[in-house]
Order: sequence, then structure tokens, then C-alpha cells
Amino acid sequence: MELHNLKPKRGATKNRKRIARGEGSRGGTSTRGNKGAQARTGYQAKRGFEGGQMPLHKRVPKFGFKNINRVEYWGINMDEIAEVADKAGVKVINKDFLVSNGLARKNGKIKILGRGSDKVTKAYEITADAFSERAKAAIEGKNGKAILTAVTSESK
Repeated sequence: MELHNLKPKRGATKNRKRIARGEGSRGGTSTRGNKGAQARTGYQAKRGFEGGQMPLHKRVPKFGFKNINRVEYWGINMDEIAEVADKAGVKVINKDFLVSNGLARKNGKIKILGRGSDKVTKAYEITADAFSERAKAAIEGKNGKAILTAVTSESK
């Protein structure tokens, strides 16, 4: 046995169907039926097309909307801030500090939330894009400062 003698096993391969190659081989319409877009070469149905019937995505009722003016904030609670600040021994907390400690993302807006505000024992100077009322009261209650960064859409 040599390489030039190798062949697939008998019956393992089939010749492809030679459509439209004479009358005896599905000539005429070439298995495409009679006339219409689907009989033409290059036909491709649009996504969701149901033969002229109203497509499902148009029949089903729609609801809700997406507010294009919504401002997304990355929420950070007071107990998390107090824990990280105490470990680092810091009293001035800004975006860079929160990002470097994994509490926020570099490109996101930050909102300080009030959970764990009773655990705050020191006066912190926190700079953020927004504060909840409870968080602001907790910070200022301990003689700290809640500083808003640049003008947000809420304070315009």
C-alpha cells in the first residue's frame, strides 16, 4: 500500500446533486418552485420576515422606556468607606483613593450612601459626585465635610 493508492471506503463519499444540468436532473425550475423572489438568485429574506404576515416583534406589545438623561452612579456605603479609611489611616477621601482601594471605577460617577453611617466614628473629608441625605448628615454630624465634585445634572 502506498499513498497514491489510498481511497475512501466504498460508499463513504457521494457525488453532489447536479441540479439544473439537463431535463433528467431537476431541470426547469431547479427545485426552486415557480417564480417569485425565492426563485431568484441572490434572494435573502430580511431578519424577522414572515412572508408578509405581521412579524412577531411588531405584534407583541411594547412597554417601558429608557431615559436618555439618566445619570448612573456607583454607590458606596459609609461602612465600607470607614473600614478602608481606618485601615489606611486616612481622613481625606476622594475618587483616586476609592479607585485605588477597589471601591469604585475610574470612569464612573460616585454616590456615597448611608448604610453603616452609625459606624462612622471619625471626621472624614469626602469628595464625591453625589451624597444621600443620610450619608451627608452622618459625615457632617461628625464635623466632617461632604464635598460635591463638578456640577451634576441634579444640581443644575
